[in-house]
Amino acid sequence: MSDKNNVPEAEILDPEECWTLLAETTVGRLAVIVDGHPDVFPVNFKVEDQTLIFRTGGGTKQQAIQSDSTVALEADAVSAQFGLAWSVVVKGKAVETQPTGAALDEIRRGLFPWQGVGQEHLVRIVPESVTGRRFSLTAPMMWHTTLDDVTRAGFE
Repeated sequence: MSDKNNVPEAEILDPEECWTLLAETTVGRLAVIVDGHPDVFPVNFKVEDQTLIFRTGGGTKQQAIQSDSTVALEADAVSAQFGLAWSVVVKGKAVETQPTGAALDEIRRGLFPWQGVGQEHLVRIVPESVTGRRFSLTAPMMWHTTLDDVTRAGFE
């Protein structure tokens, strides 16, 4: 942007607001460690008692969770209509759980796996931290980036 004073500050969200936003969406990105490197997978999830629950099969995600249960899940949304965006990150331990009780069984049934079948593992993320930010979107006309010679050469 041309003027640092025009850069909107990100609003820091309190945990209660983060949980409210997480309850309004169902898709996030799960970060795990696979073979010593970070990897990210889309998952659909539900909020229950300030934990996150998702289903997965017996593949890479499940193996990563079994070898190191420390995970992060990020969910976000952008509203061009209202000029706002938000992002929430939950970091914690992922533990396999069993659908016991009507509420958890109902949540399990509500989690439709993208691949259809084979998603027999029910995983709960028990948070160690929950952080979030809300951003005001800036109109594209506000951005003024000068083209350096390398960038300009790519357009010519």
